[in-house]
Amino acid sequence: MNRIDRYTSWLFWGYFIGGLLVFLTLFTAVDAMSTMVTYKNVAPTALINYYLYSFPEIISKLLPVACLMGTILTLSSLNKANELVALFASGMSLLRITLPILVWVAVISIIGFWSADKVMPKAIKEKNYILYYDLKKEPHRFSTIKTNKIWYRSKNSIFNIQTLNAKGDGAQGLTMYFFNDVWDLVQMITAREVHIQGSQWLLENGAVTVFSKDSSFPLTSQFKTKSIVMAEDSKDLQSAGQTADMMSQKELEYFIKKNKDAGLDTVAYEVDYHAKISFAFAGLVMCLLGIPFSVGRARSGGTMLNVGICLALVFAYYVFYSSGITLGQHGTLPPVAAAWAPNIVMSGLALVLLKRLKR
Repeated sequence: MNRIDRYTSWLFWGYFIGGLLVFLTLFTAVDAMSTMVTYKNVAPTALINYYLYSFPEIISKLLPVACLMGTILTLSSLNKANELVALFASGMSLLRITLPILVWVAVISIIGFWSADKVMPKAIKEKNYILYYDLKKEPHRFSTIKTNKIWYRSKNSIFNIQTLNAKGDGAQGLTMYFFNDVWDLVQMITAREVHIQGSQWLLENGAVTVFSKDSSFPLTSQFKTKSIVMAEDSKDLQSAGQTADMMSQKELEYFIKKNKDAGLDTVAYEVDYHAKISFAFAGLVMCLLGIPFSVGRARSGGTMLNVGICLALVFAYYVFYSSGITLGQHGTLPPVAAAWAPNIVMSGLALVLLKRLKR
């Protein structure tokens, strides 16, 4: 790395870190005010811990934005000071000038993917724990979701589900435990299939076991279908269908395989699996998009215009990205195409714009 590369790198890292801190501060401040208004009498330590565990997820979403900001402001700064002109006159191509930036963005993307895969799932679980226990003060609504089972508590019952589909309206492998007021086990229900419609559950191919103090042995009866009405808060279980952000790639891959083997719909999970990988490259795509807008413009407009261009590109990318994910989850596009189409199209647009610069 020569002196020019080091100079470009220092400029990029300065703008990248500055942009990341600004966006992180703004997002956290706005969200924190909304949280304090929504949830009253929350202990300051609980609120601080909630946002500390939220930071990995927030930073993961902001990394592409910070990469774009660093790229645009670095090249605009060089352009405004006529340093780009001097570098072009010395025979350096645009690709060679921006190579250090591209390398650093690739490194950031790899670290971001590793963090999203290893750190973020654990942080989200802890964040949700604080959300239900300390903010909402509804600990019975907190569900612990793993790759092969879901444990859930609803008033005087605890139940375990082996597999839950993405919509949260169908499950397999249900075991329910019912307790009295002093938490003695009074009844157990097992079912192979479950159809969930709000608080109305239809169980298929299962058994009911009753535990009574008057009998030394539990009484068990089989059933083909059985309808039960769950507590109102059991509806919250349906939100547990989308759990990809709480799993690593390896866990999610196993979860998809297990659900497929069980005959459940896994399209939404497959889209999320590929989206996690494609989003890791979002920073690189945005970096490529930002280069022609930074170099091809005249030295006017100032910093605010550069920030405006940055935000416009971010908005365009996220609209395209969200649309692709939605189409994929509804089965309109294959999971791979839904996750990667935004990156491919935006990268193609960036290459066309770069080619038109002829530098």
